[in-house]
Amino acid sequence: METILEQQRRLHEEKERLMDAMRKESLHTKTTLRENINSDHRLKLLMDRTSEVASTLTDLYLDKDDMRKDEVKAIAGPNEFQEFYKRLKEIKDFHRKHPDEIFVPMSMEFDELEKARENPTDDMNNLVQFSDEESYGKFLDLHECYSKFINIKGVEKISYVRYLENFDKLFEISRDKKNKSYKNYIGALLDYLISFCQRVKPLLDLKEEYKKVEKSFEEEWEKADFPGWGKEAGSAMAHSGAHLDLSAFSSADELASLGLDRLKSALMALNLKCGGTLDQRAERLFSTKGRTMDELKPSLFAKNKQSKKEDPNRGKDIAFLEAQVYHLMELLSEQRQATRENVQRRQARTENEREDEGEEVVSESDSDDEEDEIIYNPKNLPLGWDGKPIPYWLYKLHGLNINYNCEICGNQTYRGPKAFQRHFSEWRHAHGMRCLGIPNTAHFANVTQIEDALALWTKIKQTKNSERWNPEHEEEFEDSAGNVVTKKTFDDLQRQGLL
Repeated sequence: METILEQQRRLHEEKERLMDAMRKESLHTKTTLRENINSDHRLKLLMDRTSEVASTLTDLYLDKDDMRKDEVKAIAGPNEFQEFYKRLKEIKDFHRKHPDEIFVPMSMEFDELEKARENPTDDMNNLVQFSDEESYGKFLDLHECYSKFINIKGVEKISYVRYLENFDKLFEISRDKKNKSYKNYIGALLDYLISFCQRVKPLLDLKEEYKKVEKSFEEEWEKADFPGWGKEAGSAMAHSGAHLDLSAFSSADELASLGLDRLKSALMALNLKCGGTLDQRAERLFSTKGRTMDELKPSLFAKNKQSKKEDPNRGKDIAFLEAQVYHLMELLSEQRQATRENVQRRQARTENEREDEGEEVVSESDSDDEEDEIIYNPKNLPLGWDGKPIPYWLYKLHGLNINYNCEICGNQTYRGPKAFQRHFSEWRHAHGMRCLGIPNTAHFANVTQIEDALALWTKIKQTKNSERWNPEHEEEFEDSAGNVVTKKTFDDLQRQGLL
């Protein structure tokens, strides 16, 4: 029974209430990861509904079928009272046929949403499905992908912890190992990361992220700069050997002294046959001295390689999958680090510790309790391996109540003298010193201010310059009379003809 104008009014009201609901949802305090994820999913539902309402309103205002125009004309025309009584009769007829019909105002629906947010039920607390290993978005569950990875032919079999450290370093895998099984593995890894990202970050527009990755990938691919698929990787795949300078050799016998392996490497670099005995390899390699590749006999080249040209787009589909994995891992870097630490922590526990903490069978309710539990830590003590604050006496013993600031590390703060002393040999401090143009030597131990480090480096350079041997003042000469003088004095006397 709704008219076009009534539909527009209702949709405008719904849109305003949806906007207000999104505002309240955004301002609602979230204390746990579970609450954050559920809140994002509720916001996603509200945003999708708002988009649908806006789309319907747009269609009504466009009025492609002229129904709105006819309705406005009817209520504004010369017989507006006739239209009014016609609609009034329709309303009365409807209520006569449905006397017990109850109208539920739109405000009731949004009031229920607010109550559910303040006092969530079990269903509201579990809006998304996660596995036990994922602990409702805390960690990644890559066991299935790990099984696919270690079954790729030619790939090193590594532990799960090491896999978590290196699974996104796809550029370290040789191109000749990126076969069909590798492509299936990358596809499975990408599907899982997309699924996990959609569940953990529902507000993220993956379509826009996909467009960014595609644009960046195409630029890098055209320049042959994509990691693992660039010019260096291609040439390394085509010529896996090492070139040898033949100008220093006058005969094949001298080449034979290098050994079978070195000759094979040099022949592979030239794309020549590398089989045969030591003398045959030496003769074959020496025959290339002073000749170009076109002057060599076709029989010297390895089979099916002298006329084979590599397709420039070969492996592009696999490389694009890798580009998407790289980008998703940037978005999920926090979960990736937490996963690695969690696996290491669980592997380091003894069987009794697992039994005490109930880790042999991890359940959803257990993870819920751990998330909802607020750890009492008024002194802001560091957390131990069990996720609980360390004892206060241990905190004082190691001097963790003392904070050290290092300006060279970008104003990084270190807790306790042990961590402070250790950081001088770590990458962050070494990188900061390198940016200042100063060597990270023992002279700069305990120096944390940029100004002090530069002043000390200037002083060290001055000291080294002063200690450097100066021939004008330190080189000694003896004249014909047996007098020992410096070089400068000797040259002055010699110019004056006094010697």
